Amino acid sequence: MIRRHHLAAALFAVALSCPAPAAWSQPKPTVADAASPTWAPVQSALHPFVDQGQLPGMITLAFKDGRMVHAEAYGVRDLATGAPMEMDTIVRAFSMTKPVTAVAMMILRDEGRWKPDDPISKHLPELADLKVWKGKDADGRPILEAPATPPTVGQLMTHTAGFLYGFEASDVDAIYRSDNGPMRATSTEDFLRRVADLPLAYEPGTKWKYSIAMDIQGVIVERLSGRSLAQFMDARIFRPLKMTDTGFHVPAEKRGRFAALYEWRDGKLQAPAAGSPFLSDYANAPGFASGGGGLVTTAHDYARFARMLLGGGTLDGRRIISRKAAAEMMSNHLSPELLGGRYGIGMQQIRPGYEFGYNGVVVTDPAKAGVAMGKGSYLWDGAAGTWFWVDPENRLVFVGLVQRLMGPGFPPLQPTSQKAVRAALDGTR
Repeated sequence: MIRRHHLAAALFAVALSCPAPAAWSQPKPTVADAASPTWAPVQSALHPFVDQGQLPGMITLAFKDGRMVHAEAYGVRDLATGAPMEMDTIVRAFSMTKPVTAVAMMILRDEGRWKPDDPISKHLPELADLKVWKGKDADGRPILEAPATPPTVGQLMTHTAGFLYGFEASDVDAIYRSDNGPMRATSTEDFLRRVADLPLAYEPGTKWKYSIAMDIQGVIVERLSGRSLAQFMDARIFRPLKMTDTGFHVPAEKRGRFAALYEWRDGKLQAPAAGSPFLSDYANAPGFASGGGGLVTTAHDYARFARMLLGGGTLDGRRIISRKAAAEMMSNHLSPELLGGRYGIGMQQIRPGYEFGYNGVVVTDPAKAGVAMGKGSYLWDGAAGTWFWVDPENRLVFVGLVQRLMGPGFPPLQPTSQKAVRAALDGTR
C-alpha cells in the first residue's frame, strides 16, 4: 500500500485520515461563477486540452480578494462511464501534499518544538549515524564518511539535506529503488529504519535534490506531536479549515466522487499499465502516511488551504499558523550558489527569481523568473497534473486539478493558466 504514496510522489511528481463530518458546508459554485466573462481567458486557454483529448477533464477554481471569482468543472472524471468532472470530485493530490506537510511543521514551529538549525537527529535519533556516499573503492565497496555537518531540519524543509527520491542513475539512486528502499516501507517504523540505512547522496547544504525529505518531516510531526500524521493533519488543519474531503484515503461513501487516473500511452489516454505503483484505489488508510505525496483532496478543500496561506495563516477567523510562520514558509531559503546550480524537477526549475521556501517554490522576481504570477507567489504541483499558486501581490488563489500522470508531452497547464489568469486580472483593472 505504501508504494502508491512514495512512488506517486516521486516518479512524476513535478515533471511531479480521517474524513471530516458531512455536516460541514462549503460554498458551491454557480453557473454564473463558471461563466463570468471576465474569466473567459482562463476557459479559452484551458478547454482545448480537454477538447483535443489530452486530458479527460479538469477543475479550475480562483479566489480574489476573498471572493470566489471563477469555478468550473469541465470534461469527465471517468472516460469509461462518462461520469462528468464536478466541483466536488475527489482527486489524488500527490506532491501537493508537501505544502500541507510544511504547514504541519510550521504549527510545531510556532509551538517552539523545532528550529531550522536543529540537527534532524535531535528529533529522530535513529538518524544520528547517517554517512555521506563518497563513491566506491577498488573492490567496489561503498566509501562512506561522516558529513562535515549533520543535516538539519531547515535543510529537510528545502530539499538540501542529502536525501534523494531515486530518480536518477547514480549508485545512491539505485539503493532508493531497491527492495530495501524507503518507498517500500509499510509503517512509520519501517520507513525510519530504511532511511537510517541509506547513505546521504551529498554533503548537506551543498545541493538541491528532490527527495523523501517531506516524508521525513511527516515522521518528525508524528514524533513531536505524539499523533499519527493523519490524526495531526485532521485535527490541526483539515477540521479547522473545513477541508471535508481531504485525507489519506477515500472512504466507501465517497468512492463515487473519486476521479479515475490516466497516463498517456500509445498516443492516447489510458489507465496506468498493469503493475504501475499508481494503481492503488485508496480504499484503506495506508500503513505509512506519506507527507510527500499521500493526500486526496478536492478543489474547494485545497482552495481553503491556499486561502489560509494567503491570509497569513488564518481563514474565516481560524488561525492555523502565525503570520510569521506563514511568511517564513513562503520566503526563499536557498543561497545564491544553489539558485544558480541548475537544480529542479519537472516544471519547477529553481533559478534566480524562482526560488524555494519550505516545501514549495517562491517567486521573488517575476520578470527575472519569466512568469506571469505576482511577486511573493508560492506554488507547487503534483504527479497527476494538479497545480496551485497563492499570489499575495494580486490577492489571488488559483487551484487546478486534473488526473493525468505527468511526463513527456504533458500539456503546459501551469504557464498557460498563469498567463490566462494574468489576462483576466488585466481585464478587471
